[in-house]
Amino acid sequence: MKPISFVFLGLSITSSWGNGHATTYRGLLRRLAQRGHSVLFLERDLSFYAENRDLPSPPYGRTELYRGLDDLRARFAGAVRDADLVVVGSYVPDGAEVGAWVTETARGKTAFYDIDTPVTLKQIERGGAGYLSPALIPRYDLYLSFTGGPTLERLERRHGAKRARALYCSVDPDEYFPERAPPRWDLGYLGTYSADRQPTLDRLLVAPARRWGRGRFVVAGPQYPADLGWPTNVDRTDHVPPGDHRGFYGAQRFTLNVTRRDMIEAGYSPSVRLFEAAACGVPVISDDWPGLDELFEPGKEILVARSPEEVLHLLRELPERERIAIGQRARERVLARHTAAHRAEALERYTRELLDEQDAPERPGDRGGTGKDDVDAASRPGEEVRET
Repeated sequence: MKPISFVFLGLSITSSWGNGHATTYRGLLRRLAQRGHSVLFLERDLSFYAENRDLPSPPYGRTELYRGLDDLRARFAGAVRDADLVVVGSYVPDGAEVGAWVTETARGKTAFYDIDTPVTLKQIERGGAGYLSPALIPRYDLYLSFTGGPTLERLERRHGAKRARALYCSVDPDEYFPERAPPRWDLGYLGTYSADRQPTLDRLLVAPARRWGRGRFVVAGPQYPADLGWPTNVDRTDHVPPGDHRGFYGAQRFTLNVTRRDMIEAGYSPSVRLFEAAACGVPVISDDWPGLDELFEPGKEILVARSPEEVLHLLRELPERERIAIGQRARERVLARHTAAHRAEALERYTRELLDEQDAPERPGDRGGTGKDDVDAASRPGEEVRET
């Protein structure tokens, strides 16, 4: 098949500091490039990321930095105009203006990639996010969402998205695999501070640490307030570079997955850390939310806890053989359905559907791609598909 030319405008691919976007883009673009497609990633040159670039020159596709909107328009109008698909991501600086320019300029198809869907929709219902306005949603040909389930229909029916499709986060199995080492911690957590996640982190990690003085715990991630009181048996580190994630997960007996409130309410919103830890074969203890049981089988591939007592029971009472088996089964599920290669295949298919419609002659009675019947198996919760 003819290669597809992609242009992405995303928050960051060069720096993973304080964001989960970079690892998602890295895996996706790497696999698209391996499949023979042309890939250009455009990133706003922000000082915060410039000071913390752990992959300044990704070795796949092409990455370019731009200084602002004028620089973007002056240097990359041709690439945007001629691409088969231009993808604008959530939290892109001045993203609403970028999206308006992209949808006016592109001759091919356009997509919005929402790595923060529930947060975005809350802001849209209050009038708009800085990176997406209500009026801009119907202008994109495709709305790619980190959240599946009922949110996809809501995007189409309530917000006018022409075609909403799930494109969950993923993991690159070449980077995330079991790395066995003597465990340093009984339970660990990797994530940027979020006020709405902190109560769950307190309940499922900090409280167990206070009650079990002999246990060993770790919390890694930036932006935690300096006045948070951590128990003495909780280690803290501000940042774990992606290259060290595998070793970090491997040094934990269990890892904790904590979900933001908006994601819990929407459901079907797995985090990239969930897939990373599972790919490393580390058993995950997670909070509960709708759709989790359609990604992993609770009790067999993932462990769900709602209280400090339940966490402590798992940490101290679960037989070692079963602990290891749960991690292995979770890894098998990730390799079967949730790798970056699966997401690249899905995006390729979505794009070819759009391009085929563009090339096909219109027939009387054609209703376009806005209805529920157009949602393919990859974005219907509960169905067995490889791509998402």
